[in-house]
Amino acid sequence: MDELPLRDELRGKSPYGAPQLDVPVRLNTNENPYPLPEPLVARIAEKVADAARALNRYPDRDALELRAGLAHYLTRTTGHPVDRAQVWAANGSNEVLQQLLQAFGGPGRTAIGFEPSYSMHALIARGTGTGWISGPRRADFTIDTEAAVRAIGEQRPDVVFVCSPNNPTGTAVDADTVLALYDAAQAAKPGGAMVVVDEAYGEFSHGPSLLPLIEGRPRLVVSRTMSKAFGAAGLRLGYLAAAPAVVDAVQLVRLPYHLSAVTQATALAALEFTDTLLGYVEQLKSERDRLVAELRAAGCEVTASDANFVQFGRFTDAHEFWQRLLDEGVLVRDNGVPGWLRVSTGTPAENDAFLDAVRKLKKETAA
Repeated sequence: MDELPLRDELRGKSPYGAPQLDVPVRLNTNENPYPLPEPLVARIAEKVADAARALNRYPDRDALELRAGLAHYLTRTTGHPVDRAQVWAANGSNEVLQQLLQAFGGPGRTAIGFEPSYSMHALIARGTGTGWISGPRRADFTIDTEAAVRAIGEQRPDVVFVCSPNNPTGTAVDADTVLALYDAAQAAKPGGAMVVVDEAYGEFSHGPSLLPLIEGRPRLVVSRTMSKAFGAAGLRLGYLAAAPAVVDAVQLVRLPYHLSAVTQATALAALEFTDTLLGYVEQLKSERDRLVAELRAAGCEVTASDANFVQFGRFTDAHEFWQRLLDEGVLVRDNGVPGWLRVSTGTPAENDAFLDAVRKLKKETAA
């Protein structure tokens, strides 16, 4: 790669990714551990078959039916009315974020995030030629509102990222903090700045969605995904809710016919089974809370989690503990946060296997 005329800001960087290893218990990528129910699989097959009969034609370029379905889902689950004109969908929330940075970031512009946070925010920023600014967090991984407001005022970014629940820490951000950051972002630059609330794990939170905050705030965006709560990581379907003008703006940079007919059909089928899939979410929330309690009982420090994963530690050498868990047949995530690891919530049996391995290794360490 050194011989290629690669852009300077990409030199020396590593692609995003997590180890894909064949072990008995894989809890490293925040996937929903429950396969789609068979009635939904059958419905997907039916809708995809219908779509296949017209694959010689381009799909609905604007995904109007799907956006209407997503708007209905958001309205029903958050209690805040959203219509189709306020929703946009793309191939995973990462493409949604990329389109936002293509529209509102780019060369000569900057984005800020409060790290540690979702590493793709910085990677997508660099990929779109947007300068990246690492903002502060407290030692407990929450956002220090005063420090964050001060950073926005000093750095004057064009885009502000707020991840809630935050990946990899699991911590949620309250509405007052988001409002303070939004106000600071508008005051820092003539014409204001975009604030993007990444709610990829929103359905797993103990508290309500931040979606209602978009009301009356034309530069606030909430992004979501079907990968987690809907158990559809293989589908690659993300979406946003914002003012209609934001939806119009991202259409300036989207690729033609970016959502395939098969993707749209599959997502629409999944929406028909919302109640069933959200039932799995409730099970995962209960298991997530059990992991928090039992990890603490085992002598681990644990960050309070509103997501479908748990950050735990602290370890003198986190990667060594990661390897020892792997030797026990359990794969978790080493995110590079010093002293900490992250475990996805699995099935009860998978969680039991993980907890048993942690207890065993903690006893060996103490001996």
